[in-house]
Amino acid sequence: MIGLVSAKVFHARLRPRRNRFRYAATYLTIPLKDFAPRRAGLFSIDYRNLFGLRRSDYGDGGDPARWIAGVLKDWSVPQADGEVLLVTMPRVFGYAFNPVNFWLCHDTGGGLRAVLAEVNNTFGERHCYLCAHSDRRPIAPHDVVTARKAFHVSPFLQMDGDYSFRFALEDNRIAIQIDLADGQGLLLRTSIAGPVSPMTSTALLWKLLSNPVMPVKVIALIHYQALKLFLKRIRHVPKPAPPAAPISR
Repeated sequence: MIGLVSAKVFHARLRPRRNRFRYAATYLTIPLKDFAPRRAGLFSIDYRNLFGLRRSDYGDGGDPARWIAGVLKDWSVPQADGEVLLVTMPRVFGYAFNPVNFWLCHDTGGGLRAVLAEVNNTFGERHCYLCAHSDRRPIAPHDVVTARKAFHVSPFLQMDGDYSFRFALEDNRIAIQIDLADGQGLLLRTSIAGPVSPMTSTALLWKLLSNPVMPVKVIALIHYQALKLFLKRIRHVPKPAPPAAPISR
């Protein structure tokens, strides 16, 4: 079953100038087994519709199931042999910009064994961080999983730093927190959290009617916040070359 997440996204920069904002966003949770071409009311996968997803937007642009299986094999996570759940924002009128998608990889008992945090930047580039314990034990809600920063996202951030991920997942609620720290301590804090309910055409339409700027809201906020940082005289960082490997940890 595809779920609808009524999320609140929070973002705070702590240094050298404070900047924070919060906004509502609509995410979907879709099991990998259901991520196949289909039409259902106002929602489609790989077909034109008011709301939808395109499989080419994810992974290596090919078959998601093949890609995920290859990643888990290459990174030695055989314990993730259960359900894989994608958390992502849908396209609306054919458009969407997803700063980060999450592939939640479970074992057959429902334990979370690995998460692929799939990051997109505004330069059209994509990189994944593999979040997993070194011994591949289940990731509990209180656990912190770290990854070295390897991908340029903001022109106001240096490449130096480490991410800390926390995942608290329930049947009817999702909460994900991502912190970025550098040599001086915590720099950024981001969270995505909200209740999960069944996705229906009525629920999707209500989301759009209550938030008509939904298709362009995220990219507009990115540029608006960039302008605020510029006016606060935050140093601009030139864009480096993307990482050679598509996945890191």
